[in-house]
Amino acid sequence: MKKENLDKLDDMRYSVILATVPAKTFQKTNIFLIKYLTKQVNIPGVYVALNKPFSSVKSSLQKAKIDTRVLIFIDAITKTSGGQTEKTKECLYIGTPENLSDLSLAMDQAVTSLPGKDKFLFFDSLNTLLIYNDVKTVARFIHFLAGKMRVWKVKGIIVSLQKKGNEDLINELSQFCDIELKL
Repeated sequence: MKKENLDKLDDMRYSVILATVPAKTFQKTNIFLIKYLTKQVNIPGVYVALNKPFSSVKSSLQKAKIDTRVLIFIDAITKTSGGQTEKTKECLYIGTPENLSDLSLAMDQAVTSLPGKDKFLFFDSLNTLLIYNDVKTVARFIHFLAGKMRVWKVKGIIVSLQKKGNEDLINELSQFCDIELKL
């Protein structure tokens, strides 16, 4: 990752970042960003998993030597794919990425339960929302989410794939965000 992008992460205070990532480096970039926030910036956070189940995300992060004890996960995919969910303190399971109200409530609950003043919210895939919701609904939700991130006073990162056909949505969403990173 480029130094100027890391400087933007360091400088962000209660900011909302829209990060666009090539599909080839999506997982690697997500892991890098979480590692950077938890180790370099040293803050706890909420990881909203829309792409992979909590167990897979947690395992990948632990393999990368990230302390997952400083994270609360929101899993919006396990129930959708018919996986087993166990009640746990580290993960809130919601039914489907289509249910944006449940997703919003879970994020509010997770963010407010984190200790300390500095924290982050990492939203791992805007593109997954587009599978379950139309573009207009996703744009409204991200506008709402950006506002909530500011109210919660968190560092917010919304990740999207760099993909043909997404340009109009990304342009619209970038107006709700403070910083746009192309990673």
